[in-house]
Amino acid sequence: MTAVEHQDIVGVALEAGRFATLAAALRRTGLASVLQGAGPFTLFAPTDAAFARLAPEQREALLAPDGGDRLRAVLAHHVVPGTATAADLATRRVITTLAGGTLTVSTSRAGIAVGGADVVTTDLEASNGLIHVIDRVLLP
Repeated sequence: MTAVEHQDIVGVALEAGRFATLAAALRRTGLASVLQGAGPFTLFAPTDAAFARLAPEQREALLAPDGGDRLRAVLAHHVVPGTATAADLATRRVITTLAGGTLTVSTSRAGIAVGGADVVTTDLEASNGLIHVIDRVLLP
């Protein structure tokens, strides 16, 4: 694995162009600065389409100006301290999140699922960890 020397997790996500909602939410909650730190971290990154799949009232409540604490808890549920590659995930059943909760990991011929979300792209490298792209928002 070769880390992208100049791009932290937030930079890689922004450059990918499909995580605008996630990036804005990370900045709003202060987690962007955490994910720009030394790490390493693994981010299970829901796409903009994943946020759009939430029920409208659920999305509005989560992204509301007064929903900061709930939003931070949800986002921290997408971050795992350390580097968990796709190969690592394939051998684990449970991983512990930055929020202190756990995510169940399952594998099948179709691929890897984490917390019920399908991992659609694995092992996007950053200078301080990895990003795995997921198809839904993980709710603790």
